[in-house]
Amino acid sequence: MDSTREREQRSLLGQFFTPAPTAEFMASLFEPLPEEVRLLDAGAGEGALSLAAVLEICRHQPQVRNLTLVAYEMDPVVLPMLQESLKHCESICLKAGIRFSYDLIHQDFIGHSKGILEGGFFAEDIPGFHAAIVNPPYRKIASNSFERRYLSALGIETSNIYTGFLALIMKWLVMGGQMVAITPRSFCNGPYFYPFRKQFLENMDIRRLHVFESRTKTFKEDRVLQETIVLQTRRSHSQSGTVHISSSAGIDGTTMTHVDVPFSEVVHPGDQQRFIHIPSGDQHLAAKLRISALPAMLDQLGMAVSTGRVVDFRLKSFLRQDPEAGTAALIYSSHFNGGSVHWPRLGAKKPNAILVNDETRQWLIPIGRYVLTKRFTSKEERRRMVASVFDSSNVPGDLVGFENHLNYFHAGGHGLERDLAVGLFAYLNCTLVDDYFRSFSGLTQVNATDLRKLHYPSRQTLEAIGRDMDQFDLEQIGIDALVEKHIHG
Repeated sequence: MDSTREREQRSLLGQFFTPAPTAEFMASLFEPLPEEVRLLDAGAGEGALSLAAVLEICRHQPQVRNLTLVAYEMDPVVLPMLQESLKHCESICLKAGIRFSYDLIHQDFIGHSKGILEGGFFAEDIPGFHAAIVNPPYRKIASNSFERRYLSALGIETSNIYTGFLALIMKWLVMGGQMVAITPRSFCNGPYFYPFRKQFLENMDIRRLHVFESRTKTFKEDRVLQETIVLQTRRSHSQSGTVHISSSAGIDGTTMTHVDVPFSEVVHPGDQQRFIHIPSGDQHLAAKLRISALPAMLDQLGMAVSTGRVVDFRLKSFLRQDPEAGTAALIYSSHFNGGSVHWPRLGAKKPNAILVNDETRQWLIPIGRYVLTKRFTSKEERRRMVASVFDSSNVPGDLVGFENHLNYFHAGGHGLERDLAVGLFAYLNCTLVDDYFRSFSGLTQVNATDLRKLHYPSRQTLEAIGRDMDQFDLEQIGIDALVEKHIHG
């Protein structure tokens, strides 16, 4: 099988093999282990993580005298390479004077674990693990899939297989057992991962978080689009109080920044959604602290934020490329231009209008002035938070539609006053908020829930900012200076 076909096959399985420098870095994060260690690699692939962990233990943990490795891998193509890696582990341990044994399980980790554990977790004859190192597969799992059913039977509710792996490994760990994992960052926020976050944070002590600032350097040969992090955690019912956070563009030959933060700055006390913030440097941490000190939440400002109601593929027959009689304006992020919405964009790929009738009216809102933000931005975009003002003065009709990939700020379902809208636009587009969201979730997706949890200046401050704005397309330095003058001046 050639490399292109191998990548395609691994993509179907959700596999992305760990480069050696990343594997070595992950293995170096293990804290001191006991004299006898059971080590788990739940998706071993070619054995890079297993080999790195064994090398690290042999070189830097001399107290370990007995090491048992259990490696799971279901892809038959890589089994010969994995077997060779495990034999190499055996040779390394022999030279280090460590007794070594391994068990290569050619089965699905979730299915095999269910068969062992469903009779009751950690019965006396089921040994747990003192350490686990994993690069779990990444793909969504359908509600009717066997993985979803098996995980649910084990008390794990999740919609992606990678968080299913983490939660299942957590159950296999003995109290005090350590896990080092490289995963997408997407579990840190959003409603879909809430059950996982709640369960994980109740049972694991987060000790270390590392952020890769570039997606392309970590898994450059596999075209990975998700931003990745490494986390090192311990099985515990309480948090130790401090989290060591680091960041780098990649691992091999790159500069790494470090910061220690209180756990309360990573997961805010009283946050029912249990969002995980990752301030990866002094700038992000400072932004997070400054935003948290602002006085107002949206409801205190008399505002709310919602997701655009128009899901275009469901209303395809009612969309119109150009405005015509009986239609309302339909706004996409492609209409954003210099801080305001330019409509229509004739000749563009996206439609400009939607027919108004009994079937579409429920998805439209009253015409008015609204602040819009993109729900999705790519990691490579210069700005993570992108806001624009929609002003209805040049848009005909009584209704408007906002496409589902936008969020819109409103007052009880209606438009905003001019000064408030413009002040809000400036605040959302300032570098302070941008840095905050970079520390918050990586911001490849900003849901309405994220914006509801954001702290804002007072209404009077936002209106003052709005009055001082001469135009919507100020240079970034002008917006930053204006916001800074009003909220911290």
